[in-house]
Amino acid sequence: MHGLYLLWWVSEKQVSPAVVASILAAGNLALMVCEVPTGWFADRFGHRASLILGSALQVVGMLWCWLGVGVPGLTIACILVALADAFRSGANQALVYRSCVALDREQDFQAIEARSNAGELCGLVALVLGGGAIVSLWGFHTGWILETVLAAAGLAIACAMTEPPPHHEEDDEDDRPAAGRGTLLSWRMAFLILPAAALGSLAGAATFLAQTSNDSSTLGITALVAVITLAEAAGCALAARTAERGARQQALLVTAGAGLCALALVFPVVFPASVLGLSFLIGLAEPLRATAIQRLVSDDVRARAVSLASACDMAIATISLPVAGRATSRR
Repeated sequence: MHGLYLLWWVSEKQVSPAVVASILAAGNLALMVCEVPTGWFADRFGHRASLILGSALQVVGMLWCWLGVGVPGLTIACILVALADAFRSGANQALVYRSCVALDREQDFQAIEARSNAGELCGLVALVLGGGAIVSLWGFHTGWILETVLAAAGLAIACAMTEPPPHHEEDDEDDRPAAGRGTLLSWRMAFLILPAAALGSLAGAATFLAQTSNDSSTLGITALVAVITLAEAAGCALAARTAERGARQQALLVTAGAGLCALALVFPVVFPASVLGLSFLIGLAEPLRATAIQRLVSDDVRARAVSLASACDMAIATISLPVAGRATSRR
């Protein structure tokens, strides 16, 4: 139902677009606020437990999206989905990295993360197109039933996972420094997190401008979103074959993104290509950043580190999107 939930609440549930937008924005704010506390929960009580709890909340959230009524129903649904995303955010990467370390395959984490991201993005395109066809043929209720079944399948997968044993940095044989709790608030962590967050905000703003173009039809926007998503997936695929080089590499990627934006401002004709380029770069940057963060921190803060990065991404995006909105209005 990704891409169709707005139509569901506005057309079927008769909630005004302004109210829907406000509640969705509040849900994003709730997710940002919950990121670090839920990351602490995952580090304290287990990454598998956090994934199970988040997946269970996702099932309930999908049911509430389907069966909820009016503004209270939408509000509760948004809160449930935000909590579900927060409990899974960070815990997923931490669990995969710890599993790789336990299997003596730490070097494979980046490729696994990159390929998983690429597969997720391609799957999202397929689900969006498939969801539209299902709703057109059999109605919204069928779409929500299948969405809930998919969420329940995710819960079953989370329950089938195994919590890896704790990793002790003193057992490392490589020359990476062992990291402690202070790493979360270090300059080194900031230089890893902020470039990709800035690049993501540039990509999000550019995508928003492209989607709100006055000469775009519904079919054109649908095709544009699909192509942008596939460009990001291509970046993830390249990340699987790119060596992780830390903060300097992230700085180079955001510099390239800023260069694409400057090029689009000087030569508006290249704006569509710049949007695709920015999406490709963020797809490349995120798996590299995820690997760098996991290699920097210790087991007791893995989920919190990823949650902190996600919170920073959302905070910067929250600032950049209104700027893009004002630019659209002036245009």
